[in-house]
Amino acid sequence: MIPAAFEYVAPTSVEEALAALAEHGDDAKIIAGGQSLLPVLRMRLNAPEWVIDLGRIDALRGVRDAGDHLAIGAMTTHHDVGQDPLVHEHALLISKAITHLADAQVRHRGTFGGALAHADPAGDLGAPALALDATFVVQGPGGTREIAAADFFVDLFETAISDDEILVAVHVPKYDGWGAAYEKFVRIAHQWPIVAVAAAVRLDGDAIAEARIGLTNMGSTPVRARAAEAALAGVPATEEGVAAAAALAAEGTSPPSDLNGDADYRRHLATVLTRRAVLAAAGRG
Repeated sequence: MIPAAFEYVAPTSVEEALAALAEHGDDAKIIAGGQSLLPVLRMRLNAPEWVIDLGRIDALRGVRDAGDHLAIGAMTTHHDVGQDPLVHEHALLISKAITHLADAQVRHRGTFGGALAHADPAGDLGAPALALDATFVVQGPGGTREIAAADFFVDLFETAISDDEILVAVHVPKYDGWGAAYEKFVRIAHQWPIVAVAAAVRLDGDAIAEARIGLTNMGSTPVRARAAEAALAGVPATEEGVAAAAALAAEGTSPPSDLNGDADYRRHLATVLTRRAVLAAAGRG
C-alpha cells in the first residue's frame, strides 16, 4: 500500500528537529532509519501529517569512548555499532545481539536509537541494553536528561521519552573481560524472536562471579532475569552448575501467548536459552 500524504522535513540539527516537533506536535512522527515506521505508514496504521527525518543530523552518529562508558549516537546504524571495535571490546553483548538482528539490509538502514525508542518487546536490542544497565540520553526544550534502562521501557511500544523529546544517545557501561552471548529462537531466519536471551558473564577462575541476563519477548517490555542472575553467582561454569539457576530464568515474567507459542512454551524456552547463553558467554558452549 501507499502511505497517506504527509509533509516532510529533514533538519540538520537536534535543535531544528525539536523546533519542528514543537510546532507540529501530535501531527508529527519522528523517523530514524525507517525500518519500523515505514511499514506502519504503508499499512496506514498511522497517518501523520508531518514526518521529521533525523537522517541528516550527523551529530547523532558514531561511537565514542567516554571514559567509563561508550556513548553511542542514536542515529548510528546497527551495522556500524556491531562492527565498531570499541563496542566489541567494551560491550561485547551488543555486538553479539546485532549479528542476530534481522538481515543485512535492515542492519545497514536501521538505527540503534530508533530500534530502542520503538520499544518492540520482540526487538533484539532492548534485552542487551537492559542487561548492561545502559542509560538513555534524551533532549527536549528544557535540555538533556538521562533515563536508566530499568525506567526507559514503560510498556508495549512505550518508553519514558516525552512527546517533546528526542533520543540522542545511549550510554553503555564498559564490561571489559566479560563473555557474552545472545541466544535467539525463531521459526524462520531473520524473524523476530519467539524468545531470546542476552547474557553477559564474568568469571573468577572456573566459577561465575557475576551474570547479567536480559529476556526478549517475555513480557510487554524487556525483562531482567534477576532470580537466575542471583543463583548463578559463585556456581561452577559447567552444565550442571548452570542448569539449576537457568531454571529460574522465567520467574516473574508475563510472556504472551500467540500462534508461535503459548506462555508456558515461552517460559520453557527462556530456561533452555538461558542455560545455553550463560554457558556460551562463559566459553563453555
